[in-house]
Amino acid sequence: MKRIIAIASFTAVLVASCTPKSSTATSAIGPAVSTAEQIAQGKTIFESSCTRCHKLPDPTSHNSVQWVGIMNSMAPKAKLTDEQHQWVYDYIVSVKK
Repeated sequence: MKRIIAIASFTAVLVASCTPKSSTATSAIGPAVSTAEQIAQGKTIFESSCTRCHKLPDPTSHNSVQWVGIMNSMAPKAKLTDEQHQWVYDYIVSVKK
């Protein structure tokens, strides 16, 4: 009987670990939709929010696709709203190499 319970428990854990995890809600960042004023605000937010925890990254050090991942992980830590997130992203990708 203990063996059946152990096998059932193991199977339940195995099935639960194989189910897809729900993804956390992150804002979808798309092409630049911000105005010039919002992009300027994005620069200000970028400079003030990012330097709270680390050295300011060079916007040209990554491409726009890489910045999506970086922004999706860092924006919640910086407590940016979805709107601010978009403005900062638009600022970063507007900086040319």
